[in-house]
This record gives sequence, C-alpha cells and structure tokens, in this order.
Amino acid sequence: MAIPKVNEKLLEDLEVMGFPHARATRALYHSGNTTLEDAITWMIDHENDTDIDEFPLVDIDIDIDASPSFPITEEMRMKAYSLREQERKRKRNEETIMEREREKERIQAGKKLLEAKRIAEENERKRNLALRKAEKEEEQRARNNILKKLDQDKLNRRSKHGLPLESQENVRSTAIVIKHDKVTRPVYTTTKVEHLRECLRSLKREHKGENARIRRAFETLLVYVGNVVKNPKEEKFRKIRLSNPLFQDRVGSLNGGVEFLELCGFETTDGFLYLPSEKVDIELLSLAGFVLNSAITNPFFGLLST
Repeated sequence: MAIPKVNEKLLEDLEVMGFPHARATRALYHSGNTTLEDAITWMIDHENDTDIDEFPLVDIDIDIDASPSFPITEEMRMKAYSLREQERKRKRNEETIMEREREKERIQAGKKLLEAKRIAEENERKRNLALRKAEKEEEQRARNNILKKLDQDKLNRRSKHGLPLESQENVRSTAIVIKHDKVTRPVYTTTKVEHLRECLRSLKREHKGENARIRRAFETLLVYVGNVVKNPKEEKFRKIRLSNPLFQDRVGSLNGGVEFLELCGFETTDGFLYLPSEKVDIELLSLAGFVLNSAITNPFFGLLST
C-alpha cells in the first residue's frame, strides 16, 4: 500500500487555498484527480468523514502526467473559504464542549474535596469534644478525691486537737484557750492552719512551673521549723540572717517564703528573722511542719483551693 500520486499543480493550488496536504491529496484522488472544482466539491460532500485528514492508501499509482491544470476561479475560492470556516467552527464547537466538560469535572472534583475536608474537620471536632469531655470528667474526679481527702484531713486534725467536728464556718478564727490541770495552752483552729496552707499555695502559684525550686523551698522551711521544734532553747536555730546567700536562694527570693516564717512567729529585725524564746509555740510550729510535709508529699497541693 502507498499514497497515490496526484496532480502536483492541483495539490499546490489546494494548499495555497488553505487545505491540509492530506485532505487535498484525498480529495484529488477520490474526485478523479481532474479539476480543483471537483476536488473542492468532494471535500464539501465528505467534510464529516472521520478520515478526511488522512492520506489515502492504494495499490497502484495514478498516471497524472496528462492531467490538465485549471485556473482557480472566484467560486472555487469561496467554496474553499466556506470549507475552512466550517472546519474552524467545528473545531471551536468541539473545544467549547470539551472545555465545558473539563469545567464540570473540575467543579465536581472541587465539591468532593470540600466535602472530604468538611467531614475530616467534623470528625476532628468530635474527637476534640470527646477528649475535652473525658479530661473534664477526669479533672472533676481528681478534684472530688482531693476535696474528700482535705475534708478528712480537717476532721482528723480537729479530732486530734480536741476541737468539735463542726463546719469551718462556725469555727472561730482566733486561738481557743483550754485548761488542763491548771496548764493553759493555745489550740489553733483550722483557720490558722489555713493561713499557713494558703501562704504555701500562694507561693506555689506565684512561681508556677518551677516545681523543683518550690519543693526545695518547702524542704528548707521544714528544716528551719523542725530545728526550732527539736531545739527550742538554741538561739542559733531561732535566728536567720536575711542576707544569707543560701537563705536568699532557697527561701528569701520567693514571694511568700519570709511570710510563712512570720506566720510561725518569726519577726524581722535588724536584718534578721528572729523568733524570741518567749514566743516559741511548739504546737504552732508542729502544725507548720505538718502543712509543709503535706505540701511536699501531695502532688496536687496548690492546684485547688479548699
């Protein structure tokens, strides 16, 4: 099979008029390779053929030497122009249809993407809500357990010191004097203990995030208080130099450290924290030690107020 030979002059004339080489060759071959008019008429009749722009294939060549050449008339030019316009319109229509289809596909893809994103965001929102709900429930359980423990601690302390087991609101905030065999001693109510505890809670809140530093401060305060309880007559344990670097680093530089010692009876005078021997209150200092120990061992201390 081969492409048939056609009249080169007619083929050239058709290409000059704007027809593709393959289409012009097919038109000349099928119109008898005689005149431009016949070739143009054939193209008009077969413009919708699917293979119009493909080269024809034949077994033998056509003798075109005797084929005469015809002049291009105005009518031929008009027909050729009409064919080219029809072809351009057809291609534009096809492109318009294809572009519309592509736009529809883009819109559908965009809708699917937005829907998938919405579903993902909704699922994430639900997961976050469920997580927050679980966290709140866990916090509430922890809060309830802590409150129960604190209430029980209050009851135990009141029972230990011989106080009536009534609500805190009905307990006087001043010291109660109890006489046993002519010995008078002050018994401090829950309010006094709460002053000590609140001072430590405030200290912890003021230095939030510095857990190691807070624990060291509590342990240092416990040492100061414990030394006085064990050796109440030793002045060296009842006197603290405020400018002492160790004291400043561990207690003095923290808001609430000095205040706690003042609640225990220490007085600030001439650059010292001093606890006069006549003001040493072993029971108060013991309560302070109890509060400090609770603050050190309780991981939730300072998180909730009682």
